[in-house]
Amino acid sequence: MNVCPYLEYSFQILGKKWNGLIIHYLSLCPNNSARFSDIKRDLSDITPRALSQKLSELVEYGLIEKKVIAETPVTIIYELTEKGRSLTAALEPIQKWALQFKNE
Repeated sequence: MNVCPYLEYSFQILGKKWNGLIIHYLSLCPNNSARFSDIKRDLSDITPRALSQKLSELVEYGLIEKKVIAETPVTIIYELTEKGRSLTAALEPIQKWALQFKNE
């Protein structure tokens, strides 16, 4: 029996610690975007180094975009791409499943 390569690809992304939570967090933010410091503040258990690595990884997957706004001081914003937003819609049934069965 072969494992579905598309499901395997999904779990390569979502199976890594923090990736799903970062995507979910951004989906809840206005304009699906936030600054590094906002993400760090609200996902308080993640270290700055781990957050930086995860954001870079999610950029590589094309799920978020790193936007540099050339102001003084420079502002960096992380925003869900169309691909990332479509993933958040796919996560909703998983969230409903977890709500139903987590405490069983």
